[in-house]
Amino acid sequence: MKLDDALTVLSSVTAPRVAGRVTALTGLVLRATAPGARVGETVIVERAGGPPLVAEVVGFRQEEVVLLPLGPAEGVGPDSVVRPTGRTFAVRCGPALLGRVIDALGEPLDGQPLPPLEWWPVERAAPDPLARKRVTRPLSLGVRAIDGLLTVGEGQRLGLFAGPGLGKTTLLGHFARHSDAEVIVIGLVGERGREVRDFLDGQLDEATRKRAVCVVATSDAPPLLRLKSAFVATAVAEHFRALGRRVLLLVDSLTRVARAQREVGLAAGEPPARQGYPPSVFAMLPRLLERTGQSAEGSITAVYAILTSSDATDDPIADEVRAILDGHIVLSRELAARNHWPAIDVVRSLSRVMDELVDGEHRRLAGRVREVLATYERQRDLVLLGAYRPGSDPATDDALARVGAVERFLRQERNQRTGLDDARRALEALFSDERPAAPAPARRPR
Repeated sequence: MKLDDALTVLSSVTAPRVAGRVTALTGLVLRATAPGARVGETVIVERAGGPPLVAEVVGFRQEEVVLLPLGPAEGVGPDSVVRPTGRTFAVRCGPALLGRVIDALGEPLDGQPLPPLEWWPVERAAPDPLARKRVTRPLSLGVRAIDGLLTVGEGQRLGLFAGPGLGKTTLLGHFARHSDAEVIVIGLVGERGREVRDFLDGQLDEATRKRAVCVVATSDAPPLLRLKSAFVATAVAEHFRALGRRVLLLVDSLTRVARAQREVGLAAGEPPARQGYPPSVFAMLPRLLERTGQSAEGSITAVYAILTSSDATDDPIADEVRAILDGHIVLSRELAARNHWPAIDVVRSLSRVMDELVDGEHRRLAGRVREVLATYERQRDLVLLGAYRPGSDPATDDALARVGAVERFLRQERNQRTGLDDARRALEALFSDERPAAPAPARRPR
């Protein structure tokens, strides 16, 4: 045999993987000897009295690898064999996944086996920046306040900032039922087990379930599973985007994803940095969020819920997310207390791509709504105390005359669907007594 032929044969031979053994188990972390294992690779840990345990390599110390299990570690002992797989984590994806509920490992939770599907890596690079299409086509989310004042585009990424009990989950369910997207991918991360069934049966109707994939990791799941569930939901959305679909990705919540990464990082030996979060959290967020958006084939419009304490948006996770995303919707506790749904604080909310999606008259009308609300809030205490004298300020007089109609525009029944055209017509009706000034005639050259 010639040398070139021999080298060709050798290159096609797969080298055997050497198995190792568990050396320590401390809290969430397994340490093992696993020659040849690499960070991000999955390994199989044999255990007594149960099926093999899947774990992921998250680091190494000298000759030992640091593993985080994707399940409970019961049955693992110092004699447990560790077998590297040579593969990174992947899940099965395809159109047959629509209508199904899966866990963070991609396994079905609805009791029915999955048909043969394409294996899709969970860890993937974001689309090339120059290969992304611009966000130029609006996407209705079925909420008049958003479609009219915070218009969303296909491929946009939004943050939904809300404290507990402000209707965040109800609003996400409304997006799923009434959006114009072809495929809905929902990631429920760290939710209570009761809330999973409530969301599936209470927030999603039958028609929505048929075009949706739900990825679930409840609050009792290991931290690596809670973290992976967001990446699995993103990978499923990417697969449908590669098929040319218009996808809506809803993740509830990104805060719990960051907390899961904090547990993983601290368990792997990272030092805490900003408010107890290790550096890996702030490296993970852009790596996850940049994967959504436009690509050459399709689009993923993403809405990420961010939990805030006392309605504050100045925590490190909220600040980091707000700097990455293309807009933010802030829910107000004061509005929720007044039974105002959706409790969107329009003045504090922003869509960074709206100017590319609507015409000049739409922008003017949306700006007028913001002016009315901001002026009224500035003078509200004086008005309630009776200290404001009508006629003192024309802008305040105008705001007082219009604020009731504006608030009725912002309110919406929970099961009511509105579209982009409905929102535009309602905006025009609010200011029907105003007409934009006609442009001045051009001067004739002398």
